[in-house]
Amino acid sequence: MRDKKPAILLLEDGRLFRGWSFGAEGETGGEVCFNTGMTGYQEILTDPSYCGQIVTMTSPHIGNYGVNREDVESAHIQVAGFVVREETEVPSNHRSTQSLGDYLRETKIVGIQGIDTRALTRHIRDRGAMNGIISTEEADTNSLTEKLKKVPSMNGLDLVPRVTCDNSWKWDKNEFDIEPKFKVACIDYGVKWNILRLLTSHGCDVNVFPATTTAESLLDWNPDGIFLSNGPGDPAAAEYAVEMVKTVLGKKPIFGICLGHQILSLALGAKTYKLKFGHRGINHPVKNLETGTVEITSQNHGFAVDIDSLPNNVISTHLNLNDNTSEGIQCKDIPAFSVQYHPESSPGPHDSRYLFQQFMEMMEEFSQ
Repeated sequence: MRDKKPAILLLEDGRLFRGWSFGAEGETGGEVCFNTGMTGYQEILTDPSYCGQIVTMTSPHIGNYGVNREDVESAHIQVAGFVVREETEVPSNHRSTQSLGDYLRETKIVGIQGIDTRALTRHIRDRGAMNGIISTEEADTNSLTEKLKKVPSMNGLDLVPRVTCDNSWKWDKNEFDIEPKFKVACIDYGVKWNILRLLTSHGCDVNVFPATTTAESLLDWNPDGIFLSNGPGDPAAAEYAVEMVKTVLGKKPIFGICLGHQILSLALGAKTYKLKFGHRGINHPVKNLETGTVEITSQNHGFAVDIDSLPNNVISTHLNLNDNTSEGIQCKDIPAFSVQYHPESSPGPHDSRYLFQQFMEMMEEFSQ
């Protein structure tokens, strides 16, 4: 058992939580949000969509099954900080290679445990998402308040440059021994690796392109389809991404997820707005408006598409049953569709994996 060092979480509205150091010691700031999933903490930590955020887990015990080398969504941890009620210091799972706390210490991620995460979650739900700072080094709240003022607001913040690749590269981890049928260009706004795995499992040869890729260079590669990935930050701030998508609309089939959904919507003429506290978890009900079925989905977003702003040539395909926000769109006149939630979700649920097959069928039809 390690000696626990006191730690503080200070929110920008002055709410203070005192606990104990978890992971690395130091200070970190970012937007404080919460995730309602009971599992999947390693995938959450490595999801580029969480860049710039301090993630709170609502489940009281985190780290039960440890950490392994396979269950990652990117090359390194992406969150700004991590908040849990209680860390499991001795994990129990045959795949585990180390504890969650050791993993955070090794990667220099600052966290806090021992606080009332229920109270923190209710505070965010009531007051809305807000910036916060975790510190194991500073007890003076006045000093921390001044540091917190320097943490940028998520509104108007383009975080894609922090997570996109520098150069194009080929996803060559074909674990499924499937002969590729389609060439897919993935625009990397912060792509999760499980998306690339699923595209490959459906017979796609995937090349990943930086978010700043021009339409000309993208079309020169002559893909059968274009995938717009998930990612962090305010979609309206990524104007270069929106302009590129405008240029390729109708020229190739397009499928977008999460930030990709928002960027496609903006390119089509819709608007986006910031949610009060966002949707983050693995148990969000979404209604498929075409079939009437309800899918349990994995979600991670703080912004949403304004359904009322959709142009006449775009239909709403999926709706969040918790707050009636946009969860999917499809164009009537060009081959393009997108969803706000995560059908590639790992560890789950898998209700919406059919969307990848829908993309394959769209590319097949477009090629004829």
